[in-house]
Amino acid sequence: MNESFDIAAITYDTTFTHSKIGKLQRNLVFDHLTKMLPPNQKLDILEINCGTGHDAIWLAEQGHRVIATDISSEMISIAKSKQHNQIKDLEFLQLDINKLSTLNSEQPFDLIFSDFGGLNCLSPDQLKEFFIAAQKKLKPNGIIVGVIMPRQCLMENIYFMMKGKFKQAFRRNTDNVVVANVDGVDVNTWYYNPKMIQKISSKLFKTNELKPIGLWIPPSYLESFFKNKSGILKILSNLDMFFRRFAFLSKYSDHYLISLIKK
Repeated sequence: MNESFDIAAITYDTTFTHSKIGKLQRNLVFDHLTKMLPPNQKLDILEINCGTGHDAIWLAEQGHRVIATDISSEMISIAKSKQHNQIKDLEFLQLDINKLSTLNSEQPFDLIFSDFGGLNCLSPDQLKEFFIAAQKKLKPNGIIVGVIMPRQCLMENIYFMMKGKFKQAFRRNTDNVVVANVDGVDVNTWYYNPKMIQKISSKLFKTNELKPIGLWIPPSYLESFFKNKSGILKILSNLDMFFRRFAFLSKYSDHYLISLIKK
């Protein structure tokens, strides 16, 4: 998997981070985090599957202490290249999410964060082990925030059904692993509705928040279609801002944000 994401790292910022759709979805996540995290308090944050470091840098710029990890050495290399002297308390480390228990940190964390499908790279059994390891790395009342892909995506359903590709329209809705294309690389992916995450983590965590991310903002692979349709994207973004208050819609969005508090 390391080699796969090394290849994807080369184009990841172009195809997602700096894309119009990627920015809109990420802004929703940042807005939720801003409201969720206590103001004027320096938190110890661990990011899992940090990619090229955009989220980690933003969190550090908010004044937090951040350790950001990814299995890909190339992702970490690109992330480190973005660091500048004004950013303090930020460290990038290469780490397999399945080896979280081996991470040596001086103190436990207030927050463990995984953005945009990082946890979808784990099978159900691996996800159970992740929650066990994460619980041990958190402070009392520490939280996990995951941005996860559910088994239904309204905009994806509409897009593929309009093209007559009915099998692809519902490709996420399966218990089995799905081979997803990430920047030209095949990646094993499991899709989890919110109730599945709640069930897997229920012995160790309780749900705090649940928000749809990308209910109307389309998946990033539709960037080329919407590239010259900024007005439509603005309308869809406004719809997302309005409908994000309805937690039950999370299972129909491209991603959803779930916040889990350590018991």
